[in-house]
Amino acid sequence: MAAPSTENTEAKKASSNTSSSPSPVIVDLGKHRRKQIKRLRRGEGKLMDDVNDTLEEMRTAGTLSAASQPVVIIVRQRRRKLKSLLPLL
Repeated sequence: MAAPSTENTEAKKASSNTSSSPSPVIVDLGKHRRKQIKRLRRGEGKLMDDVNDTLEEMRTAGTLSAASQPVVIIVRQRRRKLKSLLPLL
């Protein structure tokens, strides 16, 4: 009998590692003003409260496990309104 190839053994190890790691949870908070996003980066403000409330809600619902699980928070910046370059006549 031939010995198992190292490629096949490595593939099994890789597949077992990916299946045992928890999958990330993605939360989209939508579009917000630039100032609110800056405050969120500093760990302050209304958006930070929203993130904490969302995480607590997910823990109580059982979506987030007690073990560490990656959570990705997505917040997009609202586009600025363009000011008219021509004065109104």
